[in-house]
Amino acid sequence: MWIPGPMELVIILAVVLIFGAKRLPEIGSGLGKGIKNFRKSFKDADEIDVTPESGKLNELNEGHDQEAPESRPSRTSAGSPH
Repeated sequence: MWIPGPMELVIILAVVLIFGAKRLPEIGSGLGKGIKNFRKSFKDADEIDVTPESGKLNELNEGHDQEAPESRPSRTSAGSPH
């Protein structure tokens, strides 16, 4: 069985003093739900198919090959206005 050392006891005492004994179950429950949702999101992310469809990829490439008009203002070598 794990026996907390003096540093762990100080941390536990500080948490009880800050949050109060009545709110500790609520905090523990919220923390547990958060960890559960975090793990679930990792499992769900593995199941999602992220491979792009070839038709959409070709459309994107065709749009990228076209030259876009130059929209940057020309810079002068006179110096900055600051």
